[in-house]
Amino acid sequence: MKRSIRKVAVLGSGVMGSRIACHFAGIGVQVLLLDMVPKGSEESTKPAERNKLVNDALQAAVKSNPSPVFTKDVLKRITTGNFDDNMKDIASCDWIIEVVVERLDIKQLIYEKVERFRKPGTLVTSNTSGIPIHMMAEGRSDDFRKNFCGSHFFNPPRYLRLLEIIPTPHTDPAVVDFLMHYGDLYLGKTTVLCKDTPAFIANRIGVFSIMSVFHIMDKLGLTIDEIEALTGPVMGRPKSATFRTGDLVGIDTLVKVAKGVADNCPNDEAKEVFTIPAWLDTVVKNNWLGDKTGQGFFKKIKSAEGKEILTLNLQTMEYGARIKPKFASIEAAKPVEDLRQRIKMLNAAPDKAGEFYRMFHYALFSYISHRIPEISDEIYRLDDAMKAGFGWEIGAFETWDTLGVAKTVDAMKSAGYKVAPWVEEMLAAGATGFYKVEAGKRLYYDVASKSYKALPGGEAFIILNNHADKLVWKNSACRLYDIGDGVAGFEWSSKMNSIGGEVLEGLNKAITTAEEKFKGLVIANDGPNFSAGANVGMIFMLAIEQEYDELDMAIRMFQNSMMRVRYSSIPVVTAPHGLCLGGGCEMNLHADKICAAAETYIGLVELGVGLIPGGGGTKEFALRAGDELHTDEPETVTLKDRFFSIATAKVATSAQESFDMGIMRKGHDEVVMNIGRRIAEAKKSVIALYDEGYSMPVQRNDVKVMGRLGLGAMLAGINGMWRGNYATDHDALVARKLAYVMCGGDLTSQSLVNEQYLLDLEREAFLSLCGEKKTLERIQSVLKSGRPVRN
Repeated sequence: MKRSIRKVAVLGSGVMGSRIACHFAGIGVQVLLLDMVPKGSEESTKPAERNKLVNDALQAAVKSNPSPVFTKDVLKRITTGNFDDNMKDIASCDWIIEVVVERLDIKQLIYEKVERFRKPGTLVTSNTSGIPIHMMAEGRSDDFRKNFCGSHFFNPPRYLRLLEIIPTPHTDPAVVDFLMHYGDLYLGKTTVLCKDTPAFIANRIGVFSIMSVFHIMDKLGLTIDEIEALTGPVMGRPKSATFRTGDLVGIDTLVKVAKGVADNCPNDEAKEVFTIPAWLDTVVKNNWLGDKTGQGFFKKIKSAEGKEILTLNLQTMEYGARIKPKFASIEAAKPVEDLRQRIKMLNAAPDKAGEFYRMFHYALFSYISHRIPEISDEIYRLDDAMKAGFGWEIGAFETWDTLGVAKTVDAMKSAGYKVAPWVEEMLAAGATGFYKVEAGKRLYYDVASKSYKALPGGEAFIILNNHADKLVWKNSACRLYDIGDGVAGFEWSSKMNSIGGEVLEGLNKAITTAEEKFKGLVIANDGPNFSAGANVGMIFMLAIEQEYDELDMAIRMFQNSMMRVRYSSIPVVTAPHGLCLGGGCEMNLHADKICAAAETYIGLVELGVGLIPGGGGTKEFALRAGDELHTDEPETVTLKDRFFSIATAKVATSAQESFDMGIMRKGHDEVVMNIGRRIAEAKKSVIALYDEGYSMPVQRNDVKVMGRLGLGAMLAGINGMWRGNYATDHDALVARKLAYVMCGGDLTSQSLVNEQYLLDLEREAFLSLCGEKKTLERIQSVLKSGRPVRN
């Protein structure tokens, strides 16, 4: 049957249910969110009282940080109700998602009610993480069981990209195919097909990893602070590392999953790893369960310096000041940008950190090899699950490839670790790794057929590095690839993907090459972020040394490069994701089209360091504001809106919000829900623009600016902010310069100017601010601590 999802029912409005409802509303689906009638309100006839539980839960979700919604207006798509009065309304829903308490008897009672009202063929799924999926469908009709399976979202659903799909023996394969596709394309998820085994895939491997760390820590005599340093971003893991992750998810939840695996997986060769250490038992008995109880492995207190975070000493069970660990190998590895190279360095280190990494990796590699085919027939599903559910930058099998499979297997055997027989068979047959790339396609080793197969997704998922065999040009920071169908792909790699001289050189070379040999150019990268902006370290150095001529040339080069993006003879499409700030935002503002991942945090943030956008961003906002002066649409972003957007260094909290800020253009730019699809969508857009008969735009000489009329109003607003102590003296100085540029300078009346005139004003203002002591103090603070000082 052909399915479309117009309306979803979410049964249960707790932390997960309310946030799943918000995510569906965010993609444009109508949502019915139901929960119980609160105790004491059973006899009431007032909807407000009978729906208090669900309404309070939804409001709590919306107020939570990070926000579960892309924009607040999506909430109008959510209707609330209760199980007693509104279960009948599920008849109009296309998908029913159960998210009630983790008790089989309660879930079965809910399904009994669902079966009375759902229309035949309606999807029914459970978000359970701990109950076997097949048990929940027992006693239900054939149609129910055919359309029933597990759909395990990870918290928070908007941000964690994993969606595990767990069918039962009765689930129609077409239902599984639909959910795998829908989750990927519309929900923006990495959909992973799982077997109905305890903890499925991500929690099985993730909790093993955490428990393994606990046991290795005890063996090596390491502290919580040391483990956090070892298992965080330095090894490609989230900032929450190990113990902070425990506090976030709930230590009792972690223990419950570990015990569940130990109890329900009697044949797990490493089940002793899931044994709860004595100190962890004590933590749970003390009800120190993490954030939800106010303390866990860490505890926040108020001190003379403000808020302080204390660390639990597992020997004394007392909290104390955090101690910054010192490992020579960590310090040596931190400056290395390439994660795979960094992991190699860490694993080979001769100190205690190196010993930890070897023990951790050997245990992990042994464990994942034995989970095939128990929890999955395909290795890539394990890697996908850990990257999307636990925030690992590279998967476990990918890490094993990085360290060398054969070499690591020999080391594991010497250290007393066993690998599954299929790994040795793979090596004996001449295969050297779990993955390889051929003709731009990534292949994985298929254990069942003992051969390599292409990863599913094909053209929908473009990874630029997979086209390394079609490298067109490179310098030390940039690479230009032929990504097929006459389209070139440009990427760069630097710290936080900042934009300096080499990147600008590469960008200009990429555009020139694309004009000569390709239909168009995609600008994107596969790093954690698109770009944190211009290289402020270079700006600071030139300003401190008062090399103003060189600084002027650097600003001109940046402006000219952004104008090159706009005025090239081929279409240039960007595919941003993650942080896209300052100069990164300016690059997108000048592109022919933006195909942004939904989770793109974009904005012009230069005011924070005492500067104005100097790479064409101020000019572009002034130009767009001028174009909007003649419109009378209520949604128009005015000059004042754009001014305050820059003056407050506002960053869109989603790609959708950037439309309201006037960064992305409604009806023109595109939001791509699945971050993995954004480059492929950008490539399609390049081809479409080319096929439509793309011609190079002409530089504008008719930009409408307000002159003194607009400047007077803005200066009055700045003065009000300053007098109200909302802005410092320096904030006001920078804002006045911004206003001057955006209004076109001290013109006596509304006028038409050209783009270069505005760029010159922008560059002069930027250059003058680089000579301000307080601007340099702000930049220095960012370089030292990552945050600007408020001066």
